[in-house]
Amino acid sequence: MKQYNICLIGFGNVGKAFAKLLEKKTSELLEKGIQLKIIAIATGSHGKAIDLNGIRFQNAMTAYKENDLGNISSRKVDGDISNFIQGSEADFLVKTSPVDYESGQPAIQHIETALMVGMHAVSANKGPVVHAYQSLNNTADKNGKHFLFESAVMDGAPIFSVFREALPAANILGFQGILNSCTNLLIEQMESGRSFEEAVAYAQSIGIAETDPSGDIDGWDAAIKVSALVTVLMGSPIKPQEVSREGIRAITPEDIKKAASDYKRWKLVCRAEKVGKRINASVKPEMVGASSPLYAVNGTSSLVIFKTDVLPGLGILESDPGPETTAYGLLADILNILKVES
Repeated sequence: MKQYNICLIGFGNVGKAFAKLLEKKTSELLEKGIQLKIIAIATGSHGKAIDLNGIRFQNAMTAYKENDLGNISSRKVDGDISNFIQGSEADFLVKTSPVDYESGQPAIQHIETALMVGMHAVSANKGPVVHAYQSLNNTADKNGKHFLFESAVMDGAPIFSVFREALPAANILGFQGILNSCTNLLIEQMESGRSFEEAVAYAQSIGIAETDPSGDIDGWDAAIKVSALVTVLMGSPIKPQEVSREGIRAITPEDIKKAASDYKRWKLVCRAEKVGKRINASVKPEMVGASSPLYAVNGTSSLVIFKTDVLPGLGILESDPGPETTAYGLLADILNILKVES
């Protein structure tokens, strides 16, 4: 039996779902000879905890609600997050903290620290993928470790691993899709008669939209996901600022009604296409008809369709994801790293 210790950075919805998933999967993993334990948790405003015997999910939840994870720490924890990572004695860093669209920090620094002290790094954060993909891979290779990020774009759906493992020598020529579930839900709510403001309030009430929803509404989340796919799968590093971007603020109830009268629907469509040596990438609202595979993507579902030199159309659909699916993507990355290491 081999035990692997995990340092978890971030204990929001995804972090909690990941910790809960690990406990749910304990027996199943033990049958495979694998024991995964969270021994360290750090948050921005709810404290930090380290316990080499393992931190149970319910204990972490109680301490989090009391606003101080330090209540369950077996040792005094000082310093910033990077120092915390170095002192955690973990085998894996799991990063679930919010993304910074413009720089990817401090997530990049945290992942780099983990790799340099001999930890594998798994991230649901898109920032490091877009802003430091090559440098973090170089650091991982130099230290004999791995950096994976399956959950960064479509929660637990296997986008990166499909091309990494199942489709060798398939060259992506372009893709189109719906990658931001929040805007897809907002538009659907407007189709049902809600105003834009009412739709946002509803999405916030069910936890789909943030208190400040501008990252979704103005297309930043979609743009950084496009950047991640282009950077990793098409081999052409681009920043979200380089993606032609238009959000959904300008869509009016009248626009929604006009589209419906023409048997069409509005969608925030992500596109990338290789033109010579250049990549044209965009995020913008489009009206799509019933003949488009994007037309039937409802609620918080996502869809991406790839065009490759060997497969003219390969689609990956994820229906109604939540924090649990993102948590699964993180676990899958850990298990895939262990498979390579064995």
